[in-house]
Amino acid sequence: MTLTAFDTAGVLDLADLHVASRIGSLTGETDETVRLAAALAVRALRMGSVCVDLATVSGTVAILDAGELPWPEPAAWLDACARSPMVSRDGTPGRPLRLANGLLYLDRYWREEESIRRQLQQRATDPPAADLTRLRADLDRLFDASSCRQRLAAAVSTLRWVSVLAGGPGTGKTTAVARMLAVLRAQPGGPLRIALAAPTGKAAARLTEAVREAAAALPDADRAGIIGLQASTLHRLLGRQPGTRTRFRHHRAHRLPYDVIVVDESSMVSLTLMARLIDAIRPDARLILVGDPGQLASVEAGAVLGDIVAAPGLPEPELQSALTSVDTADSVITNGVVTLDRIWRFGGDLAALAAAVRRGDADAVVGLLRGGGGQLEFVETSAVECAGLREEVVDSLRAVAAAAAEGDAAGALRCLETHRLLCAHRRGPFGVAWWTAEVARWLGVPEWGDAVPGRPLLITANDYEAGLFNGDTGVIVQSPDGLRAVFARGEELVSVSPSRLSQAQPLYAVTVHRSQGSQFERVSLILPPASSPLLTRELFYTAVTRAKNGLRVLGTEEAVRTAVERPIARASGLRESLGVPV
Repeated sequence: MTLTAFDTAGVLDLADLHVASRIGSLTGETDETVRLAAALAVRALRMGSVCVDLATVSGTVAILDAGELPWPEPAAWLDACARSPMVSRDGTPGRPLRLANGLLYLDRYWREEESIRRQLQQRATDPPAADLTRLRADLDRLFDASSCRQRLAAAVSTLRWVSVLAGGPGTGKTTAVARMLAVLRAQPGGPLRIALAAPTGKAAARLTEAVREAAAALPDADRAGIIGLQASTLHRLLGRQPGTRTRFRHHRAHRLPYDVIVVDESSMVSLTLMARLIDAIRPDARLILVGDPGQLASVEAGAVLGDIVAAPGLPEPELQSALTSVDTADSVITNGVVTLDRIWRFGGDLAALAAAVRRGDADAVVGLLRGGGGQLEFVETSAVECAGLREEVVDSLRAVAAAAAEGDAAGALRCLETHRLLCAHRRGPFGVAWWTAEVARWLGVPEWGDAVPGRPLLITANDYEAGLFNGDTGVIVQSPDGLRAVFARGEELVSVSPSRLSQAQPLYAVTVHRSQGSQFERVSLILPPASSPLLTRELFYTAVTRAKNGLRVLGTEEAVRTAVERPIARASGLRESLGVPV
């Protein structure tokens, strides 16, 4: 058996083969089946997994139409890997690959996963001291009867070093965070040093704005230490080191100085970045992970938030006893996870559709889309021929241009949020590049060209000097000082000269991945064919939950059903290992 068949079928690419060949040469491994396993472990990282399950890899969703390939027999394959000089096992450290519980890793990623598991479990065995009388009084003071899940989350964050606040858009996560911080600040002890962080600059800016807005509704005494908090990116929090993406100024030997660290959009945090973060947090500091495990995970390997939320947990009798004493024990808490499931921001067909997607009910999803109603539209003809799409895109962008020409920056930015065209792909007939050109043709303007009032912009790289972040959206606006590029930052506006925008592109369409964390009045989603490996439940759910009041889905029923029935297959050992004692 050679690797040629897997290369020809497109299962492996040149980089996978090169790394496997190099490792084999360095270790003296000549068995082609073991080299295949190594190549698949490298490939797994490209696909978002941190390891490969050799027993099931031949049937994974990501390897479409690969079932006829000459796959090795799983038991013999695992045995060959276990005996290989390429592979570490218990008592044989220092090799490039690691076999653990039937999963094959590149050794670095096994060590990162194991570090996260051990630290999460160790931090659960020695809970923080808390004044339960004060805690109950503050919970009664800050949470009403309709906020029982938020109340529970605040209690868990007080009684545990690591807690998770999960929930979809509109479930009140940020409001809960502000009140959780108020509860923590009211506990006995000195003033708390609090850090807010997120994976991207745009998400950090949104977190700052949302916490300030939620804190403004708190009593004066609670508001003081929260409303002024400023979120940063995780890389800036940890102290980015020039020339490396994985090493930081803060680490196990030089911990972060904070008592409480809140990380929003945690579903977007990769395994490596999460390992670096947890390493850098003091053992007596609290970590609060906030996010939606149903959304798309990090573009890099790992889905740590989803693993923690879905993992089996070890019993925590002290935690359950404390929760009972403060009257919040409405459910058993596993791994410190509290999920908010009541949607406050939107409802109706959109909420029902999001729920059906999350539970994988394709019949219900198709039925809701076909049922129409005021919020949903399903277009099964060619997207280009959809008059409603063209009319809505053109009308919304012309409204942006009209406001921008009059110098109404705030109005132009509001119009920009009324509708967003989302794509799964970047390129091809179902991708952002193609649709950007198509929308420019509809508008009768050049896709690229000189700055003109009304041109919508997408920032594609962080610019800390200008205060702009990857993913920010803005508009070119006419002003008394000439043309300015204007971006919203809460109720404030960031204005810069268009000549300073070296990393910006026209915003006529955007990928679903880039839209994470944002919401728009209406969304039009271009679905690729069912054969696209990017078409997954998480992508569809993320797109659906970007819409506040209306959603148009353009694609086939087969594509919709495929998306709903195909969850992302990210192999990881963390989910199961969290239920195993340290």
